[in-house]
Amino acid sequence: MTASILAVAASAITFVFVFFLLRRGVLREKYAVLWLLVSGVALVLALFPALLRWLSTTLGVQTPSNLLFFVTVVLLVLVSVQLSYELSRHEMRIRRLAEEVALLQREIGESRDEDA
Repeated sequence: MTASILAVAASAITFVFVFFLLRRGVLREKYAVLWLLVSGVALVLALFPALLRWLSTTLGVQTPSNLLFFVTVVLLVLVSVQLSYELSRHEMRIRRLAEEVALLQREIGESRDEDA
């Protein structure tokens, strides 16, 4: 019973924290939706532990905690891949902007030389 109370508290705190970050504009909506969904599912599983046992039995997993750990690891890997994709995309955009700024600075320098 203590583990269930701890799980409910942790998922509720996570939900409130993500919602707080979202309202302050620190966390964007596309990321907040994922974390709100994860904390919501964690809350449901904490409130109804029989659901996790049923799901693990249905999927043929011997221990419900093994299923929970596996799903958590898969989720974290997917989040890491998605963040790597976002980082790569932003690096390309920053590089392109730096090149455009360099070209504009060169044009400004050349136009100043022509005026002098």
